[in-house]
Amino acid sequence: ECATAFACLVSDMWLGEFDFVSPEAFHSVFGKRYPAFSRRTQHDAQEFLICVLDDLHEAFKQVRAQLCQERQSSAAGASTRSSSGTSIITHLFEGQLSYAIRCLTCKALSDRPESFTVLSLPIPSTRVCSLQDCLECFFQPDTLTQNNQIHCCWCGSNQDATVKASITKAPQIIIFHLKRFAWQDKHRRKLSTTVCYPFSDLDLSPYISTSCHNNTEYSLCAVVNHAGDLDYGHYTAFCKHSITQHWYSFDDAQVTKIPDSAVQADTAYLLFY
Repeated sequence: ECATAFACLVSDMWLGEFDFVSPEAFHSVFGKRYPAFSRRTQHDAQEFLICVLDDLHEAFKQVRAQLCQERQSSAAGASTRSSSGTSIITHLFEGQLSYAIRCLTCKALSDRPESFTVLSLPIPSTRVCSLQDCLECFFQPDTLTQNNQIHCCWCGSNQDATVKASITKAPQIIIFHLKRFAWQDKHRRKLSTTVCYPFSDLDLSPYISTSCHNNTEYSLCAVVNHAGDLDYGHYTAFCKHSITQHWYSFDDAQVTKIPDSAVQADTAYLLFY
């Protein structure tokens, strides 16, 4: 099972008995369950990450449900609230957005909630920008017209509307996906824009709903890099040791300690805060 193979991989990593640990066993088990990722071809790290998180969530959710049932059966007459829909994955990574949609005709306001584990951020520049610029672009209000009109229940017909997203639940670990692969003139290409991201004190309060009472300041803990183009590329990672606070570069079998200054890279693709 994927969850068991992943647990073995994490255990081997933290035992510290080897200079590097191969995820080959986990990849083999995962590839049998998801054949699309079994082939030795290039895949998108963001799509793989979401697939892994979803799979682990389903596995842990089943275990949690079984434990809840056992506790309920052992508790004589006591009522135990079921948490079968949650897991350690939802507790750590799941956040919630709310899209405030206002009809421009009758001014009626409605909210559409949406859960997320990864926020895919547009890159508003071709040369250099900041992570805050990407966040501003993602959360800026938009107007829905023509084919994107909403069906207003109050008006009884399709109407123009404005929509604005805000975070109503901030996850403990928030993952940003920088949308480097974009369409331009009917061709898909990779954006090599330098995105400057803070190492600490990332404040998400401008994008968070007043109803959310979670901590809104984050510190960087990992970066996934993609070097190359659409047809050929290479993934590496920078990870911060949670105890020593030192940064390490993971490049296949090469694991090296790096200075903080090296963590800011033009190849950043996924950011973990």
